[in-house]
Amino acid sequence: MLPRRSIIPEEFAFSPALLSPIHRRPVFRDRVNKARFIAKSGACNLSHKNIREQGRFLQDVVTTLVDLKWRFTLVIFSMTFLCSWLLFGMFWWLVAFAHGDLDPNRKPGVEQCVTNVNSFTSAFLFSIEVQVTIGFGGRMITEQCPTAIMLLILQNIIGLIINAVMLGCIFMKTAQSHRRAETLIFSRHAVIAVRNNRLCLMIRVGDLRKSMIINAVVHLQVVRKTTTPEGEVIPIHQIDVQTESAVASNSIFLLAPLIICHVIDKDSPLYDLSAMELQCNDLEVIVILEGVVETTGISTQARTSYVTEEILWGHRFVPIVTEEEGVYSVDYSKFGNTVKVATPRCSARELDEKPSILIQTLQKSELSQQNSLRKRNSMRRNNSMRKSNSMRRNNSTLAVPKVQFFTPEGGPNLVVT
Repeated sequence: MLPRRSIIPEEFAFSPALLSPIHRRPVFRDRVNKARFIAKSGACNLSHKNIREQGRFLQDVVTTLVDLKWRFTLVIFSMTFLCSWLLFGMFWWLVAFAHGDLDPNRKPGVEQCVTNVNSFTSAFLFSIEVQVTIGFGGRMITEQCPTAIMLLILQNIIGLIINAVMLGCIFMKTAQSHRRAETLIFSRHAVIAVRNNRLCLMIRVGDLRKSMIINAVVHLQVVRKTTTPEGEVIPIHQIDVQTESAVASNSIFLLAPLIICHVIDKDSPLYDLSAMELQCNDLEVIVILEGVVETTGISTQARTSYVTEEILWGHRFVPIVTEEEGVYSVDYSKFGNTVKVATPRCSARELDEKPSILIQTLQKSELSQQNSLRKRNSMRRNNSMRKSNSMRRNNSTLAVPKVQFFTPEGGPNLVVT
């Protein structure tokens, strides 16, 4: 049997020399399955499993009710009132039964403990009227039964406690602090660029509401997997990162969108990372903004995070605050826009050891800007020359031709019209 010939001709086949290992630059791909500690919306990407002591959640009932979803909260809210009405309805029925009010053969002169309570249904209706203070005048308590008076007092006290707890939970659930955090926004990407001759990590934050956040504080953390010298693996190692306003306790005046700057110095966990090493590194920058809501006085917190794919090296945020007719205007359509700037690709450590790298980078960028400016000027000159030549040609074609007239004597007379 003849061997099957290859589809590729032999002259185009790879030679053994070409199959030798070739040194190539590493290709970075998006890590789709990479888990992040904090989502972009601020939610913690963490699941709790195998919790054996579930009873601890019942010791803090209020927090448990507030943390539940709305459908479970409404079901518990309704069932609590319904069960209390049924329970005290049964008690009122027992009081009526013990006093003989349910006996159809009772003496006509004997007064009932509760008038017009002749069945469990009427006892249940009277329980609802007592607890929610709905009185229709058909059923009422009398002074014949001290037990019924005590039961009335007990039901009123328990009903007030249930109302206070349930309404308080509903109010706390509707006025949660993270609702205010929905209008606190962060830039989609973080950037690394040179500011004041130092490499800096910059993030933009803003507030969409006119009501301010009082005592706003920004915290930065770097979360990454580390291994100690003893061989212990720490999957989530949180490292605090200082911002540029660390001297003033990180307090910011969030009147307009601000750029939070972290100087990458020797105390920074990003000090030894270059642009290429940052893409290979598995770390996450967490940003936490805390403050007090001016209108309600409730503390709020907004969170977000940036993985290495969301950190742009050599970029800078565009300005979005302008002055228009004596009023400062903020253009939120450009909130996350960035522009490329001249930035060394080396690490901050190398930049501190060799300051000439920054000077060379700035000189190269200045030369490139000058060259681009020259090219633009030359292109403009060429375009202007082309336009002038075309206009001259058009004028020459539109010029009036010369006409020669002959006199009768035969002498030519040149007349231009």
